Amino acid sequence: MKKKFLSLALAGAMALSMVACGGAQDNAPAATTDTGATTDTTAPEVASELVDGKFADTRHITVEVYDRSIDGGSDVTNNKYTDYIKQGMLDKYNVEVEFVAVPRWTEVEQINNLLAAGDAPDICVTYDYATIQTYANMGGVLNLADYVDTYKSDLPELWDWLTEYNMYYDKDPNTGNLWALEAKLAVSNRIVTFIRQDWLDELGLQAPTTTEEFEKTMVAFKDNADKLLGADASKMVPYSASYDIGWRTATLIESFIDENVTDKEYYLNGYDDRKLTENGTKEAIRLVNKWYNDGLMWNDFTLYGSGDSTEDDMMKAGYVGAFTHNWDYPFRNGEDSINHVLESTVGPDAKFVPIDPFKNANGNYTKFVSGPIDRKIFFPSTNDEPLASMLYLNFISSPEVIEYLQIGDEGVTHNVLESGAIEIVAATGDAIQNSGFNIDYTITCNGLKLQDQAKTDLSRAYSYAFNDPELVQKAHEIANTDLKVIAHASVGEITAESGMGDVLSSQRDVVYDQAVVCKPADFDSVWDSNIQTYLGMGGQAIMDERASAWEATYGSTENLQ
Repeated sequence: MKKKFLSLALAGAMALSMVACGGAQDNAPAATTDTGATTDTTAPEVASELVDGKFADTRHITVEVYDRSIDGGSDVTNNKYTDYIKQGMLDKYNVEVEFVAVPRWTEVEQINNLLAAGDAPDICVTYDYATIQTYANMGGVLNLADYVDTYKSDLPELWDWLTEYNMYYDKDPNTGNLWALEAKLAVSNRIVTFIRQDWLDELGLQAPTTTEEFEKTMVAFKDNADKLLGADASKMVPYSASYDIGWRTATLIESFIDENVTDKEYYLNGYDDRKLTENGTKEAIRLVNKWYNDGLMWNDFTLYGSGDSTEDDMMKAGYVGAFTHNWDYPFRNGEDSINHVLESTVGPDAKFVPIDPFKNANGNYTKFVSGPIDRKIFFPSTNDEPLASMLYLNFISSPEVIEYLQIGDEGVTHNVLESGAIEIVAATGDAIQNSGFNIDYTITCNGLKLQDQAKTDLSRAYSYAFNDPELVQKAHEIANTDLKVIAHASVGEITAESGMGDVLSSQRDVVYDQAVVCKPADFDSVWDSNIQTYLGMGGQAIMDERASAWEATYGSTENLQ
């Protein structure tokens, strides 16, 4: 009955929200339909207390797991690792666990649908906090504030790993509401640029170390397409980027942003992690526009959306000279990794190597990073087992569980080298990991985290089967060069953000993509008009409310550190 009632309530609230906004957006702000749930911070009584640390009667919970549609991967809801978790939760807490697959590349849309229908798993994971806030305002999300405190003594592993910083990161300082817990990054690595070493060698070039050198190198690749690709010269893509320009040219964009930008200015624009409205971004994209019009970029990048394999296939076939992406992207997926397939397809010398070419005006390679936060974990209000769900998070946060899920069994998914380092090897069958370090199961942890930190540091370079450990280590070092950690501003809910995450993200991609592909003479008008549309759709309202919230909380303070 609870599920049916909530489903109807949420559906009705969403309908009212759409009417209030003219029905133009599925994810319209829901602040005007607040059910009052945001003020309810009382944790309900549990049906029975734990006896010797476990339930006397068996409980059942459902847990979201991403389905990445990996060819030849294991069943994401039924494999070696799900069995390990299920048995461990039964043995330790007498809790049955059932996994529910959610497509990774449409996760926001799917979570929205599941929440609206009252069918969301008891434990949900998303990168989009705005979705959580929207449904929280409609009574669709449990307030975790009392749970994390009341059950603290039962959750030592969770508290020890996340610490107060991640546990309370999303806690509203005004209401005390806590709608989500922030998973923790074990490493802060984000984005690195990679270039074909064999092409550099073929043309007698050194790896570029400045933006100007990078552009000249891309020109050299284009001008020597016949030499580098022979009969496939027409398929040459000197520099590749997908539709998500804000992510895929991030280090270039950041090189145009003042590295001494104040915490306040960064925060006002920081609701979008693609840095669309930061000062400097427009000029960075003007340069990308030049590269596109000079024929240095993938001409059709706007046609291929999230999850499409076309770009990866071009890289594996040997047509791409350079790209910017997640710091470990060419090493992922073992035998099917970009570098390994490239080596097998083109030749033993063909490989992408990490470089750090985008130097800022101060001569640094500054990379902006948030604190060690990652995915957001929340419980929908249909969750009738909040304690069992909290115990699940505690279980998967224990060091031995994280380590096992990440490296599996010796001789199956890893070897132990003479140095003591863990070397990941390609697994088969239900031992295949569908995500790097199995992060789809270690939802409180992203990045290699063995029980021993020294072993973790020693093993990181050997964590990618079929790939050169030296390249992995170099990429790790570049990703950590000249980091600027942005302070966390805790000012409470920004109501203008509610329901706008997916809407503004889509428009942001339109701004970036159209600005890149337009004619240089049209760049300013295209950028400015699309930015005005973006701001009018809600971006300006968010920045204005953030400015007011900052001033109410911190006054005239510009920096928090």
